[in-house]
Amino acid sequence: MLPTYQRIGGTSQPSNPLLAVRRSFRSSEKCLILLVLLTFGFVCFGGFFFLPDNFGADRVLKAYKQFQRAGPEIFIPPPPPAHGLLDGDEDPHKLNDREKLQEKIQKELPDDFLEKPDLDENRTGGPEFDNVLDSGAPGAGAEAPGPMAGGPDGVVAPPQILDEPDVRGGGGGASSSAKGSTAGSGGFQTFNSSVGEDPDPAVREKRNKVKEMMIHAWDNYKLYAWGKNELKPITKRGHSGSIFGAFDLGATIVDGLDTLYLMGLHKEFDEGRDWVLRKFTLESVGSDLSVFETNIRFIGGFLTCYAFTGDRLFLEKAKYVADKLLPAFQTPTGIPYALVNPTNGISKNYGWASGGSSILSEFGTLHLEFAYLSDITGDSVYRERVQAIRSVLKEIEKPKGLYPNYLNPKTGKWGQQHMSLGALGDSFYEYLLKAWIQSGHEDDEAREMYDDAMQAIIQHMIRTSPGGLTYVSDLKFERLEHKMDHLACFAGGLFGLGGTTLNNQYSERYMEIGEGLTNTCHESYVRTYTRLGPEAFRFNDGVEAKALKSQEKYYILRPETFESYFVMWRLTHDQKYRDWAWDAVQALEKHCRTPNGFSGLKNVYLTDPQKDDVQQSFFLAETLKYLYLIFSDDSLLRLEDWVFNTEAHPLPVRGRNLLYRAAATSNAP
Repeated sequence: MLPTYQRIGGTSQPSNPLLAVRRSFRSSEKCLILLVLLTFGFVCFGGFFFLPDNFGADRVLKAYKQFQRAGPEIFIPPPPPAHGLLDGDEDPHKLNDREKLQEKIQKELPDDFLEKPDLDENRTGGPEFDNVLDSGAPGAGAEAPGPMAGGPDGVVAPPQILDEPDVRGGGGGASSSAKGSTAGSGGFQTFNSSVGEDPDPAVREKRNKVKEMMIHAWDNYKLYAWGKNELKPITKRGHSGSIFGAFDLGATIVDGLDTLYLMGLHKEFDEGRDWVLRKFTLESVGSDLSVFETNIRFIGGFLTCYAFTGDRLFLEKAKYVADKLLPAFQTPTGIPYALVNPTNGISKNYGWASGGSSILSEFGTLHLEFAYLSDITGDSVYRERVQAIRSVLKEIEKPKGLYPNYLNPKTGKWGQQHMSLGALGDSFYEYLLKAWIQSGHEDDEAREMYDDAMQAIIQHMIRTSPGGLTYVSDLKFERLEHKMDHLACFAGGLFGLGGTTLNNQYSERYMEIGEGLTNTCHESYVRTYTRLGPEAFRFNDGVEAKALKSQEKYYILRPETFESYFVMWRLTHDQKYRDWAWDAVQALEKHCRTPNGFSGLKNVYLTDPQKDDVQQSFFLAETLKYLYLIFSDDSLLRLEDWVFNTEAHPLPVRGRNLLYRAAATSNAP
């Protein structure tokens, strides 16, 4: 039946609307339908352009690998805390997560790898140390601690040596350093960590306390951040915001290995060595690495482990990392760039560094590691690279005899006139003196450059406050800032070493400044509530050795003050340096220790400072090592036989130390 129509308003409309049939779409509707179809087609067919093909498009594959390394937790948010828990009960969600993490790790590791620390004498020196913190010193009736790991009753065999090394002294005969080494199973020398116990039981207990702190830091890193660069002890996960980013380079493992070995913690050392053997690589790093930080932590750490053990695994890893850094030296002057991509070798400087300049403390802190690497591999390329840097710095004109912090690697000209013995300058001066020591006092050029630089610094940057405190100030555009960085607190030991390693016309003044700077850094500690020093402190506006700005009041477990305590203790045996060190141990325990590691502080002047939730790798490499050595006998790492790189990795002195292990083909001077 056809519809009937009626006339409405001059138009014909169907009398029954339900039977109306539209013959066509409106223009707007056609456009909408077309847009929907185009969108659908783009989504369906455009995706093919993002799929991997046979012509090198691997973006999806790379992303997949990144997610694979990250694990499922990147997609799945953590479950909410369980409700209804009684005080002291642990959230079952967290407990379940921890069990899953342990199961995941144990698939690759030995069965006993994740065991908590043994509370026996071989790992902690006995329970006596628990009482030391409360009393400040052991009671009259305190018993001597049990045998140390690595001692006569606790010797642990050295790790297996892959190839018997050449153990010649490198141009000199044997010396007393042989007392700090022992014959390995193959007849070659390895470092003997069993020496160094102080005859005083009270001192041994303090050393054992530092050892227990190392165990606490290591075991929690192992449990919550194994393979990551650093630990976040509050949130119990890896720290991805470190200098090495989110790449799993195991910075804490490599940085802490030689400290473990020194403390006789050979089981933990073997755990770290096993990770280095199976997991350490730079091949997956597709972004920039700091040449400086990679050198002092990784190359330095591997070189020390090679010197200690003769294990060629560490020599091979040191060479592997150094080769990845070599492209950074390809500049018109030979002054290396600050950053290098280890995958493609592309290098550059920081954009903020005075018009693309390289930084003095970074390119000037390569000599110890690269010169030693040439000597033990027989490959001269590493020494040639750092010697080229030395030549530029020796010949360049220096304003007032000082070295500005910035140097352009293309033009060979200084950047802005900013001089510092703290940040941006510090370890360059350290390596001048130590290169001379490392060479067996044969690198006279380095010693001459050191003395000349120190004389200029003494004249233009060393000052005494109205209260009698000696400090070294930054100098910017010929104006003193009257500010001293915590990083500059190593200078007490630097001047002390300069005053005792060579008896010349500067010796007495060096020693006087060394003692004064060390005392000033100690004052910066005791003038805070926490008795830990700020990042920087000032000497103006009636303030002495105190931080004024909020960004200067933090403490990130830095070692520089303890480094000077250690050096000055070895040089003078003045009891105050051990007392100051013990005070620092107590402060670290009270304010920085957490149930799952150690953390820095955001404001050292507060009674209850907030923690920054980062256990820095240098806390294991430097801070705990120097504190341990302060409470050790001088026979453990004699200053005559070892020189510490700026990350506290000890390197043997050529001609004095049997563990120098120079290669037969070495052409070192």
